[in-house]
Amino acid sequence: MLNRKIGRLNNKPIGGLNILSTIKSFEELPVWKDARKFTNKIYNITNKFPKEEIYGLTSQIRRASVSIMSNIAEGFDRRSDKKLSNFLSIARGSSSEVQNDLCIALDLRYISKEEFKEIYQEAKKIAKQINDLMTYLKSGK
Repeated sequence: MLNRKIGRLNNKPIGGLNILSTIKSFEELPVWKDARKFTNKIYNITNKFPKEEIYGLTSQIRRASVSIMSNIAEGFDRRSDKKLSNFLSIARGSSSEVQNDLCIALDLRYISKEEFKEIYQEAKKIAKQINDLMTYLKSGK
């Protein structure tokens, strides 16, 4: 089983951890946990989208949110920091895709401004966690 030390970078938490820990599976990664909660929120919010969007925006934003957590998980189990970094880059791109799709949903009035602000900020938080983890991996610590 792969053990990864994930801790602090420049005195900032990496992956949402505040102390050094040994991570044995992707389910323990705070960024994956946050992405999981985020995906559930996306599914709940898109349940209110018009039915004609089921194969359009609804499907697109759901697939992008699932891609975030899936790429974190897959990258972790590739057992190499370089491969994890590559998958984290894809996850970060999927986070941007969700943010873009949220803008469309707001413009089309499928979500309220309040819903948009809340979930958009969550997407940004996850992207930052991913960036911090990528920075940590590249530092070789």
